[in-house]
Amino acid sequence: MRRSLLKPGVVLRAVDTNVLARLLANDDPEQADIAQKAMTAEPVFVPKTVMLELEWVLRSSYRLSPPVIATGFEGLLAAANVSVEDSVAVARAVGWFRRGMDFADALHLASSSHVDSIVTFDRGMRRRVRALGAKPQAVAP
Repeated sequence: MRRSLLKPGVVLRAVDTNVLARLLANDDPEQADIAQKAMTAEPVFVPKTVMLELEWVLRSSYRLSPPVIATGFEGLLAAANVSVEDSVAVARAVGWFRRGMDFADALHLASSSHVDSIVTFDRGMRRRVRALGAKPQAVAP
């Protein structure tokens, strides 16, 4: 479990998807530099909804591959000054994503670890969950 970055007198700021996209895609060097400074100046909180949107942006707009995206996410999860919401679930989702599961499906599943099953019409998701031995199981309605 990650230690909290919130200490008395310490400023903790959340970052939006566009800051992380600039940093990871490095498509605008000036903004990437500003994003890098913002990420290292003070402790940073990344909501898991930002991680979800970031994967979509990096995949659909920047055409980055899942392994490249997963590596970027693993870097964020490992950064000393970054606290990712529900980091255990996000890390589990990144692992499943790296092994072929859709990131959104993986994050939904990892965020539902306290239930017995996730109900979905998505046959592909049910097959991937079964093939990866992921929990909870994915079942048809």
